[in-house]
Amino acid sequence: MAIDKSLIGTDLPITALTVDRGRLRFFAKSIGETNPIYTDIDAARCAGHPDLPAPPTFLFSVELENPDPFAFLKSIDVDLGRVLHGEQGFVYHRTVYPGDELVARPRITDVYTKKGGALEFLVKDTVITRDDQSTVAELRSVFIVQDDRLPA
Repeated sequence: MAIDKSLIGTDLPITALTVDRGRLRFFAKSIGETNPIYTDIDAARCAGHPDLPAPPTFLFSVELENPDPFAFLKSIDVDLGRVLHGEQGFVYHRTVYPGDELVARPRITDVYTKKGGALEFLVKDTVITRDDQSTVAELRSVFIVQDDRLPA
């Protein structure tokens, strides 16, 4: 299946999330983070933070709050069994803390192929802002889709 290049520029559903300490602690523990600034408020404050900072890759999980975070792939008839997570990148502008109300605004920014069309790439860029519209981070996700005419 060929992913239509006309999808470039398509805005995807916005996700809103209020960050809380429990969520940050859980995320830190789930990724094996051992630095206490991510789980102990006293350690965070001793390090100069007003509260627990979000672990570096936490923002990847914001869009997973949508009931079906991969609905956009299904809507273009992509078989999720043929999708690989190809790349994840982050550009940070501000530290996230409990109480921050975040809004994730994803957009499809590129579609291209490699290996003679056997692999299709869909690039999704997401801007995450606080409720005051200040940019917290910019994320890039690259999805690789194997051509459905080839064996999985």
